[in-house]
Amino acid sequence: QCQLNGLWRNDQDSLMEISALRDNGDFQGKYLTRVTLSGGCARISPLKGIQQQPGEGGWPTFAFTVRWDKFSNATTAFVGQCFVDSGGKETLTTTWLLREAVESLKEDWKATR
Repeated sequence: QCQLNGLWRNDQDSLMEISALRDNGDFQGKYLTRVTLSGGCARISPLKGIQQQPGEGGWPTFAFTVRWDKFSNATTAFVGQCFVDSGGKETLTTTWLLREAVESLKEDWKATR
């Protein structure tokens, strides 16, 4: 069984801590990114998400958003799945979209990464 609550580190050395996982799948936590749009130092930002409860023998899928607090006018949405290998190591795989604010509709094309 994969447990999302706890501390996670990604390939870019950013940290995510899921501190409250409710019975209905809702969770919240903090994200400390080492990669910033502004080129500044690492900052902690709040995250909120939900985990889909897996069926018999399945691995849970999840989604969460991070509001990049106080250093960027952007929000990122992550979707992913948790896996456990034969040795018991838990791994999260994710895909993300980052939306940065732009000044006009004409600039909308460059707002999503």
